[in-house]
Amino acid sequence: MRRKSKWRLPVNSYERFAEVYDALMEDVPYEKYVDWVASYAPSSEYPILLDVGCGTGTLSILFRQAGYKVSGIDLSESMLAIAELRAQEAGLSIPFYQMSMDELEGFSDVDAVVIPIDSINYLGEEHQVKETFNRIYSSLRKGGQLFFDVHSLHKMNHIFLQSPFMYDDGEIVYLWTTEKGDVEHSIIHDIIFFVLDESTGLYERFDEQHFQRTFPIETYEAWLKEAGFSQVVVTADWENQLPNKESERIFIRAVK
Repeated sequence: MRRKSKWRLPVNSYERFAEVYDALMEDVPYEKYVDWVASYAPSSEYPILLDVGCGTGTLSILFRQAGYKVSGIDLSESMLAIAELRAQEAGLSIPFYQMSMDELEGFSDVDAVVIPIDSINYLGEEHQVKETFNRIYSSLRKGGQLFFDVHSLHKMNHIFLQSPFMYDDGEIVYLWTTEKGDVEHSIIHDIIFFVLDESTGLYERFDEQHFQRTFPIETYEAWLKEAGFSQVVVTADWENQLPNKESERIFIRAVK
């Protein structure tokens, strides 16, 4: 596993990258995610937690502050560099590792695994999702739990296609357009960011393209059962309610 000490970004890149990412994620109620996990896997009984797709470390830090012993993994070197910096600034020791979730290795007897904020939707192939479930199952102790969320079919096939979406707070501006992907229930996000450089008064442009794919709830349930999980519970939209045809975010909890 590749550890954090090998990751570097130019010093002035950290804050700009984090600002761009945080602008995109500003509406995410991270505390609700911690509450969801803690309600079924409290840190007193499930102390060892793995944050898969940890991004810039926001949730990793919140879980650590909630009493969990946290490790984080992400494929993005830039994200991990920021996560490490933020953990240090918070006075926390959190190990971060660079790897893809479908290549997860080196963990065992983990109490709880989270794949937060539609991270699993970045896996474009069925076999990648299945392999992720298999590897997480192997990493969990008996009775351990997996928590993750995905975009619903409704959000992927309808809501995302209502683009363009815009954001402007004076310091960060972005234009977000979308188009259908080549496979069913997939989307391509094209995002152009303009970030104010206060030293010059000029805006610096960043371009991002992301591909996401989701699957029917029944498919996720079947793959989890195939991986060996004994219990699968599905809710929607940050509430303890069953999904309906207009649900946007699906939450899935699986028990080994």
